[in-house]
This record gives sequence, structure tokens and C-alpha cells, in this order.
Amino acid sequence: MNFRTLRAGLPVALLLTLGTAQAALKTETVNYDVDGEPFTGYIAWDDRFEGERPGILVVHEWWGHNDFARQQAERLAELGYTAFALDMYGQGKVAQHPEDAKKFMQAAMGQEGAIKSRFTQAMELLKNRDTVNPEQIAAQGYCFGGGVVLNMARMGVDLDGVVSFHGSLGSDITAEPGSVTAAVQVHTGGADSFVPPDQVAAFVREMQVAEVNLGFFNYPGAQHSFTSPAADELAEKFEMPLAYDEKAAEESWESMKVFYEDIFAD
Repeated sequence: MNFRTLRAGLPVALLLTLGTAQAALKTETVNYDVDGEPFTGYIAWDDRFEGERPGILVVHEWWGHNDFARQQAERLAELGYTAFALDMYGQGKVAQHPEDAKKFMQAAMGQEGAIKSRFTQAMELLKNRDTVNPEQIAAQGYCFGGGVVLNMARMGVDLDGVVSFHGSLGSDITAEPGSVTAAVQVHTGGADSFVPPDQVAAFVREMQVAEVNLGFFNYPGAQHSFTSPAADELAEKFEMPLAYDEKAAEESWESMKVFYEDIFAD
């Protein structure tokens, strides 16, 4: 990590104050178009780190482009990456009720090629940022977004790696030997009713047959949305099988950090 050089001859205390003021987390709301439709994303980087660095796409839960997705981008920026929380629904839509989330998700998935187009155009936007090394790009997703990044890997999108947090593992797209170039890391809850054991087994078998570089983490007792602090409130409000699990959230984040360090080591 290289910190910006400050002028010599200034008192140490003043140097530290200036360093703190000048080097900080930066964020920007980004309005962009995909196939003529408006989308709203959020990019974060930390200018303590100089020059180009790996870029990471963050794909939101089925609720939409909410504060949680943006917070994950900020956390990644603090680790030294440039992170872009993209928008899969358009205009930064956020659902206030599960029925709305279901409609938003189905609308996006019901348009042929829309998910891939929205993902890859956001990826090009990220690659073109002056703080990003366009040869080092990864993606991570949560819930719906976890399924999205796994499908991008299945389709052979040019990514160094993808990380899925409590994402769906089933898909109508099947990875084939040689088709997946990205390393894959998956985090799932042992008590996640949306990702039952048979789905887990089928996914692992699919990845093995396709000869994918897979890291798989199961958290006993963890339910769906275990990384989201808002999960408990949503579970109570809508009677959904969701729950935040601090231990699983922290362990999965630490494993993710090691994953990125490994794939971006060269």
C-alpha cells in the first residue's frame, strides 16, 4: 500500500492531519444506460491506494440496489479495491415488500439476455475507471446476486473470480468443462431453506465435472441472508426464513479476502 507523499518539513502532527484529510474513502453515484434504459450504480474507492487496482462488481440481493449493496462496495474499497455496486433492476429500484422484489427479479430474468447484458455493461464501466486495472476484475453477489455471479462464471464471462454469499446454486445454465475461467467461491448456510442439500450436492457435482476451481463454505445453522444485519427485521416483518449470523458473516468475509488476495497475486 502506497500512501501519497506529503511535503517535507511539516510537523509530524500536521502531516498526519493532512494525510487523514487528503486520503479517504471516495464514493460516487453513477447514472448509466443499458440498452437504452436508465440504471443507477454506486462506485467506491480509497485514495490511500495509488494507481490502478483490481475492480470488483457487487450484485445486490433480490430487494434491489439498496444500502447494503453500497456498504459492501465501501468495505471492499477500504481493502484497496475499486468496487462498483451495479443495478440489475433499473433506476436503482429497491423493493419494500417481497412481492415487489419478486416482480423486479422476474422482470429482469424474463428478458432474454438482460441479466448478462446488464452485468457486462457494468463491468465495462468499471474497467474504464482510472483507478481500475482492467485485467483484474472479479464479482460478488448476495442472494439473487449470488446466483447472478455464478451464472456469469458458468457462461464464461472474463472474470478472475466470483464469490456467492447465500446465493441460489441451481440454474438452467450448466457449466461445461473448459467453459469456466473464473475461480469460484461459495458461502451457504446449512439451514438455508432456499438452498436445500440436494441443490448443494448438484452444484458441487456440476463444478467438479466442469473442472472448476471451487472453494465451498457451509455454515451450520446459518439461514438465508446471514450476511445482512437487516435480515432479522425483515424475517419478523414478512415472516420469512431469514436471519443474520454474525459469526458466519465475519468468517465468510475473511475467506473472501483471502480469495481475492490469491487470485490477484500475480
